Amino acid sequence: MPRTNELLLARAKAMRSNPTPAEARLWYHLRASRLNGLKFVHQVVIDPYIADFVARSAKLIVEVDGDTHAGSEAHDERRTAWLEAQRYRVIRFTNAEVMANEPAVLAAILTALHTAPLPDPLPEGERESKRS
Repeated sequence: MPRTNELLLARAKAMRSNPTPAEARLWYHLRASRLNGLKFVHQVVIDPYIADFVARSAKLIVEVDGDTHAGSEAHDERRTAWLEAQRYRVIRFTNAEVMANEPAVLAAILTALHTAPLPDPLPEGERESKRS
């Protein structure tokens, strides 16, 4: 298994310690399996990137984009394409969306959980039930 980039790990740790207000608000709802019992992790290295929130079992990444993303749409598109090639589904919200309409953001995440790609390989025992 390849070693994770130490610089990215340090940056992810710093980002976890200093979240934006929108990330902190969303993390309150995602942490400790509060959203539909699904485990999310915050500021995760998926080399060569750091993802804001990841539900590994559902292969879902939730990104919260602040003002710093303005003008970097092409980079975000390349990043999303790379993550999707790794079989993740990526959904994005702006800080303003999280702060102004939290219930709609949570509803959109729940909807995405039902449409996110299945992990490959499937967890133990699920492959048999999917064939039935």
